[in-house]
Amino acid sequence: MDDACPLRGVESLLSWVDDTQAGKATSRYPWIGEGMESAVERKRPRAGSDDACLAAKNRPGSHRLSMANEDYLEAIYRVMEEAGDFSGARSVDVADRLGVSKASVNKAVSTLKDAGYVAQNHYGRVRLTDAGRVYASHVWRCHRMLRSFLERDLGVDHETADAEACLMEHALSRDTQLKWLGYLEKQGIAIED
Repeated sequence: MDDACPLRGVESLLSWVDDTQAGKATSRYPWIGEGMESAVERKRPRAGSDDACLAAKNRPGSHRLSMANEDYLEAIYRVMEEAGDFSGARSVDVADRLGVSKASVNKAVSTLKDAGYVAQNHYGRVRLTDAGRVYASHVWRCHRMLRSFLERDLGVDHETADAEACLMEHALSRDTQLKWLGYLEKQGIAIED
């Protein structure tokens, strides 16, 4: 290390590590001069921060929709699947499934229309486009995969597994989801499309 660095050798670094583990460290970045730590904090996104999540969301293979909009897309798909009718879903049925107002559904439908995932005539049924159906069926398949994994492999109760699968399905990249699906299939657990 050069003379400009406040750490002088390995002993200083080891001492800092010991202090950090004991909760006595005075700086999270001892290798940076005094007064500079706040600048580093502003530039480096912390894990779990909005900046870190945004950076992860923008990586290749990540989702294109927000978590909420993926939930709306998935709900539209599930309403149609359960009715056995893929010609469209009523906004009120989507609202009932998600426990939200019809106005919230209409706002999400507008966003999904702009993204090219749904179509809707004026006050008509919400229909999935081909791209919307592929996206929604993938989200629903991953939801079921994660729920199945949590229940079968980890022993999580159904209600908790379902709620947590809903959170997890949005956090994983498409590549990771596909690899996990492949892994489960190798274990003999098939999650149908």
